Amino acid sequence: MRILVTNDDGVRAPGIAALTRAVVGAGHDVVVVAPLVDYSGAGAAVGPIHSRQGVDYETHVLEGIAEVPAFGIDGPPALAAMLTCVGAFGPMPDLVLSGINHGANVGRSTLHSGTVGAALTAAHFGLRALAVSLRFGEDPVPWDTPATVALALVDLLAQAPPATVLNVNVPDVPLARVAGVRRARLGTSGTIRSAVHEAAGPAEAHIALPPAPSGTLRLDLAPPRTGTSQDPGTDATLLSHDHVTVTALTGVREARGADAVAEQAVAAAAAALAAGSGQRRVAG
Repeated sequence: MRILVTNDDGVRAPGIAALTRAVVGAGHDVVVVAPLVDYSGAGAAVGPIHSRQGVDYETHVLEGIAEVPAFGIDGPPALAAMLTCVGAFGPMPDLVLSGINHGANVGRSTLHSGTVGAALTAAHFGLRALAVSLRFGEDPVPWDTPATVALALVDLLAQAPPATVLNVNVPDVPLARVAGVRRARLGTSGTIRSAVHEAAGPAEAHIALPPAPSGTLRLDLAPPRTGTSQDPGTDATLLSHDHVTVTALTGVREARGADAVAEQAVAAAAAALAAGSGQRRVAG
């Protein structure tokens, strides 16, 4: 198969090289297209492409796999997937692999993940895609663990329905220490909590509202507070117990459960338009 390998950590990140080596070793035709810089947290953003004359790119050589065409683009990972899907870097791929991201993408963090965003963008073109992430941990980083898991899913994913997207999170342990593989529900929280601060000279204080007219805000990311409840079936909880988690995702789609709200919105907007039109006729 022809496979696009992308990520959001950047084309020079070790995770993309590890994933590429695994896929090339299995005999697949691979092209690597990823951001020139770290675009973590970019979600499915493509940037202001409507106001740009073009997208700059550079060729790269990945360590140990010089024969693989690799390109770094001036843009986020979803744009890399989009450009590749429309033929900017050769024939359209059969499959998209996004990763290996260094850091888990579970729960609500998947909304903001550039790794997941690239996979969901590929699905808009009808392609099957896999986003694979490795939990943060101690050195040395066991890249072989997520690479092995991802490669094991390639043939299966190729037979899945078009636009299938799987989000896979892998514990940062050697293969022999993985507790198992579980299908996981998307948790309602991520693996981080956040706190906003504002700079206050040499010291830093919690932000007080309303904020100053200008300044610098710092966003702290930290592990969840101890003692919080954990749902045993979610991706974050299973990953914390050293399981590989597999979650099927879908991108933008019509919200069938909100039909009543949509109908009310239609009526409210129509009434506002009618009232505005009547006022303009009177004024005229």
